[in-house]
Amino acid sequence: MTLEQIRSVYFLGAGGIGMSALVRYYLHKKKNVAGYDRTETFLTKQLNAEGADIHYEDSVKNIPEYCLNKDTTLVIVTPAVPEDHSERMFFRENGFTMIKRAQALGEISNESKSLCIAGTHGKTTTSSMTAHLFKQSPLDCNAFLGGILKNYGTNLLLSDKSEYTVVEADEYDRSFHRLKPYMAVITSVDPDHLDIYKTPEAYNESFRKFTSLIRPGGSLIVKKELNFIPRVQDDVKIYTYSSGSEGDFHTENIRIGNGEIIFDFVTPQNTIKDISLGVPVRINIENGVAAMALAWLNGISGDEIRKAMASFQGAERRFDFHLKTDKTVLIDDYAHHPDELKASITSVRELYPGRKISVIFQPHLYSRTRDFAGEFAESLSSADEVILTDIYPARELPIEGVTSQIIFDRLNVPEKYLLTKQEIIPFAEKHDFDVLLMAGAGDIENVVQPMKKLLIAKLKNQNINE
Repeated sequence: MTLEQIRSVYFLGAGGIGMSALVRYYLHKKKNVAGYDRTETFLTKQLNAEGADIHYEDSVKNIPEYCLNKDTTLVIVTPAVPEDHSERMFFRENGFTMIKRAQALGEISNESKSLCIAGTHGKTTTSSMTAHLFKQSPLDCNAFLGGILKNYGTNLLLSDKSEYTVVEADEYDRSFHRLKPYMAVITSVDPDHLDIYKTPEAYNESFRKFTSLIRPGGSLIVKKELNFIPRVQDDVKIYTYSSGSEGDFHTENIRIGNGEIIFDFVTPQNTIKDISLGVPVRINIENGVAAMALAWLNGISGDEIRKAMASFQGAERRFDFHLKTDKTVLIDDYAHHPDELKASITSVRELYPGRKISVIFQPHLYSRTRDFAGEFAESLSSADEVILTDIYPARELPIEGVTSQIIFDRLNVPEKYLLTKQEIIPFAEKHDFDVLLMAGAGDIENVVQPMKKLLIAKLKNQNINE
């Protein structure tokens, strides 16, 4: 079904961060847009305000009349929606054109010079940085992102004049195999989604398949330290990058202090001096080198790169500061893989040496908790205090014997607590935090604002008592 044939688009799972970018895209294209999601969120409220018609009860009667013509309605579905979902069954049984998000994204982006960022972790920040670098240059770009980019207040950037599209390439369900990158970045290949891939070897092979899809004449930029052998077509150039002193793209003269990170960016031909990170945490050095490599390879100048990197505000829920005082710090982060957690806690420790680091962590998926319980415990044990809450199931049903307890029992920290999500704020009312990191990919984000409100009230009370 071509874009011209489509009059209405119906989304099953409309509120996911990746799906929501497509919702916005089809609204921009003046299509009728409706859909279902399990729960109302701030994001779905925004989509409704922008013109979508999203509901939260699984019922065929909620499907708008303008989405009932199979010849003019495209149905886009996320894997999180089960096969026996009544609306999904209705569309399937009545012969509607149904495609996955990945296929829709591929059809949209593959006609342009797509810049695809893939990896177990780091891809949201790296793709957001890349989009900002291009948006702030004469090249401009379109972008489909896995996070809300603070500079623009959205996860979808559009341009009528640019031939570039930045895509966060999702490996879940092998979605990124639908893409045909002009250039690609691989940030990491640490095993994940073993409910889909079964083995680390199969996960790694999926990334190799992704590299084979890069168009002839294109480029692959891969983190130097990875245990990964790409499989590219002839006439695809391979570059390496690192946050250290090795790789085709790397850094020199890193300076960290006074809340700033500044370094020199080394390319295969020149050095761009004094890059200042708009979001100054160490992991963003690595993310920044990858994003700047894409920018440099496409001709964005050193001055344009330097200016854009300094003005980058980050993506929401990626090491997101909500409170920063001498007495209390509150950070929210999307980290949901052991390596992400380790990197986040390490960054906090580096920013606040000598202070007590507390982590509230919500595990995401029963299968991931089962597969990486030991690794989660090891990463969390680098904190001083851990509050562990219930597993967020997302698309999964419970697995017998798999609860947060299997991580909790392996923790080696001075203080640890196992709480339900509802118990977190009552606990915090009687507990003092110094530097608090809240992490997870589920609905733990809904606790961040109540926590911020509580911590601010405590700070005011302390000032009154003093």
